[in-house]
Formats: sequence, C-alpha cells, structure tokens
Amino acid sequence: MNPHNLPGWATNLLLPILNLVSAMLVAGVVIYALGESPIESLGILVNSAFLNPEGLGYTLFYATTFIFTGLAVAFALHAGLFNIGGEGQMYIGGLGMALVVLNMDAGWSPWLVIPLAIAMSTLFGAAWAFLPGYLQAKRGSHIVVTTIMFNFIASSLMNYIIVSLLIPVGQQSTSSRQFAEATWLLRLNAWLPVLGQTPVNISFLLALAALGLYALVMWRTSWGYGVSTVGLNPHAAHYAGISIKGTIIGVMAVSGALAGMAAVNSQMGSSHNLGLNFTAGAGFIGIAVALMGRNHPIGILLSAVLFGGLIQGGFDLSLEKSNIPPETFVFIQGLIILFCGAMENLYAPALSALLNSYKKRSAV
Repeated sequence: MNPHNLPGWATNLLLPILNLVSAMLVAGVVIYALGESPIESLGILVNSAFLNPEGLGYTLFYATTFIFTGLAVAFALHAGLFNIGGEGQMYIGGLGMALVVLNMDAGWSPWLVIPLAIAMSTLFGAAWAFLPGYLQAKRGSHIVVTTIMFNFIASSLMNYIIVSLLIPVGQQSTSSRQFAEATWLLRLNAWLPVLGQTPVNISFLLALAALGLYALVMWRTSWGYGVSTVGLNPHAAHYAGISIKGTIIGVMAVSGALAGMAAVNSQMGSSHNLGLNFTAGAGFIGIAVALMGRNHPIGILLSAVLFGGLIQGGFDLSLEKSNIPPETFVFIQGLIILFCGAMENLYAPALSALLNSYKKRSAV
C-alpha cells in the first residue's frame, strides 16, 4: 500500500534506509549516554559482523534462520495475514526434525535421514500453522490472537516433551541426546576455509533457494497472484472465483513450513540436538525482517543479514565495551521494528512533497 503515491524505488529502498538511519541515530544517542563513542562502537560492530571473515560466517549463520522466519511472515502478509506465530511453528518444526534424526541416525543412511528430517520440519511447521489458518478461514478467529496463543501452546508442549521424554537419563542439560555426526549439516567452511570454525552451513544455500522460490511463486504463478489479490481486495478475489478460505489455509500452511525450516539451521547445523527454547526469539525477529524488507526477497535477505550482524557485532562490542550491555542490542532491534514497522511512513509525506516540488520545477 502506497498512500503517498511514491515511486517504487522511494517506497522500497529510500524509506527503509531513512527508517534504519533514524533507528541507528537514536541508538547512537543511547550509546553516547552510556559513556561510549557511537562512531567507535559502530566501527567495532561493523568490523566484527561484516569485515572479519569469521565474524561474517556467524552473521550469515544467524541470518539463515532470519531469512526463513522473515519469509514466513512476508508470505502471510501478501494474503493480508499477520502471522506472528513463527516462534511456535519453528519450535514444532524442530520437533519433527528431531524425531526423524533421533530415531533413524543410528542405522539409516544420512542421505535418507537428512532430507527426511528437513521435510519433516516443514511438515510439522505447516501443520502447526494450518490450525490457526483453519480457525481464521472457517470460524472467523483472528489470526493474530490464535498465532499468539499457539506460540504459548508450542512452548508448553515442547517443555513437556523435551524435559519429560527426550532428556537421556542422568543428563543435566535440558536437551535431547546429540545427533549422530553423520547427520550434521555440512558447514560452508569445507568450501570456504576463510570462514573459519563458524557454524554457517548448507542451510544458508537452502535459504537462498527459498528466497528465489518465494519470488517465483509470488510474481510468476497464478496462485501467487491469487494470494496477493486476497490480501489487497478480498471482495474482488471472491468475484474472480478465488477461494478465500482455501487461500488463507494454504498460505498459513506454507508460512508455517518456512518457519519450521528455520529449525534445521540451528539444530542440525550447530547444536546437533533438540534443546529447550532453541528458537531464542527468531520468530519475532522474522517480523522485523519482513517489515524492513518490504516483503521483497532482496529486502528480506539484506534485513536478515543486518539483524544477524547486530547479534554477532553486538556480542563482540559488549565484550570490548563493558559499559554497553548485550541487552542494548535488543533495544536496537526494537528501534528498527518501531521505525520500519509502526512508523514506516514517517518520512513519506515530506518525501512526497519534495518529489512533487522537484517535478514541478523540472516541468517549468
């Protein structure tokens, strides 16, 4: 939606940049108030997250998860659905993946186990999102309310399953046993040694493929066109013969499948077990990634890398600057969500007036 009639480049590129700069300026004021130099702190963050090869590896590792959760939110938004249940869908997707690996990693070929585990993560995530979609389509339950509740249900369910059923006898940590090494995802440092001992793995390539498939479906298929039509004008979609209920249910299932895929990166690619609260807020960060990326695949990629860089760079910065606690970067994430979400059109009126004035001068 473009209420100020701005050109596409202004809406999709310039406004997000202005919003991001605004968020970083406010963050700079906070860092200055903490007694540190914002410029020096920014330099440490950028170097740690993007310029240092090993730091970049960690940034891409975090970004992989955010690409999947961002796509989950963006796909639902195209249909006018605000899926904020990515956290729960990722959690349940991890359960599906772990059930396959824990039961098959001992005697089955990894060439079978790994694809099956990935497929099961998408299936479980899709099933968990299907339920709110069904309730919205058939019962009129609001998708925001149901997905919030399903996050809490997923958390409670996983707490019971992991603590009561999956923790090996005598183990102190709240996680399943470790997966067999043959089922660990191949790390990219096997091809790019410069990345060092970082956990970025082939699920990053799967995330890039998901971005491409998302673009193909949304802008090159009739179903993608139908999804967008439902989101923009349900009445027009109905008169065009598009099934509103079927689209809502289908979109939520695909959205949940994408969120479920996010579990593969962290669990099969890094920790190699199913741990309690492994999602670590990635489902909610996906909301910010989708909003900042304007639901565009390139925007989602760049936003995911940015948030991955904030986590990686923020961790190193908090180690070098004791006055800056790690919680500062949760605050910065919140600022980005505020400016790129709730206040996304803050600069739109002024930018529209500026462009109109330029057009009038050019026409004279």
